Amino acid sequence: MLPNSLGVADAEAWRQGWRQRLQHLPFAAELDAQLLWGLALPMLRSIEHSLEQNPAQRPVVALTAPVGAGKSTLAAQVQALAAALGLSLAVASIDDAYRSWPEREQRLAGNPFGVTRVPPGSHDPALLQQAIQRWRSGDVLQLPRFDKTLRGGLGDRAGITPLQADALLLEGWLVGYAPVGATALAHWLADPSREHDAVLRLSQEERAWLPHWDQELAAYQDLWACCDSFWVLQPSQWPSVLRWRLQAEARQRRRSGKALGAAAIRQMVRATLASLPPALYQPALLARASAVATLGRQRQCLAVNPNLEATEADPDQQGL
Repeated sequence: MLPNSLGVADAEAWRQGWRQRLQHLPFAAELDAQLLWGLALPMLRSIEHSLEQNPAQRPVVALTAPVGAGKSTLAAQVQALAAALGLSLAVASIDDAYRSWPEREQRLAGNPFGVTRVPPGSHDPALLQQAIQRWRSGDVLQLPRFDKTLRGGLGDRAGITPLQADALLLEGWLVGYAPVGATALAHWLADPSREHDAVLRLSQEERAWLPHWDQELAAYQDLWACCDSFWVLQPSQWPSVLRWRLQAEARQRRRSGKALGAAAIRQMVRATLASLPPALYQPALLARASAVATLGRQRQCLAVNPNLEATEADPDQQGL
């Protein structure tokens, strides 16, 4: 996928140039070919094109994917690909904008998932928005950082990292999600055939909290407005998300001896899928996305769809 809007007059010459570069980049072999050519390199080309059109703007691209889908790995690979072009690409996660522990303790008190972070409202999106605005006005990029190991694993803010950057990639599981509003939410909840009953089986308490999470999303919209384009990874079956995250923690445990337990992982994954149910929030995101990559059960890329129209994910009858 390489639309003319990205300023490439000869797509074949562009591909050939990258084939030559990739021969000297060993990590490129680790990336699924469809994901590389259908999403990663077009995303990077969109950054190049933005800088060609307006070097002073400093582009921001957004990458949205569920937990465990490999968005952090993909972001790091795009960062390395950018370096091959001589571009300095900074990467920020929405997790970097988590509020301090006292704030999260207050804001998430009594939530139905028993988590201390993850759902909308646990972040301070204005923190990242202000950093982007100052950077775009000519300052060094001052990214907030969050350390999940502090406070015995509850996590807390861990200072600021100054970076020189030509562009920024913002990644996260809810990046680009917008509130649907009370009326749409009420209609969705009133329909017993919806995916939230077939897949998530929301409890009454979780259903009662949905308006709260929807309202919290309003605070994120100014940050999303800073993004020039949105790129999406989504599973072909949403229950795969839990499997991916469990596998990721198992790898982390083998490497470092430290990882979340299965119960904590289930809480975290549940908090993402049941606070902002994909069937309700994905369609608007997909409609604005530059490209959407669909991942299979083993996290391989099944397809990349450019400029996808708003559609709902196929329901899966497995519960989470």
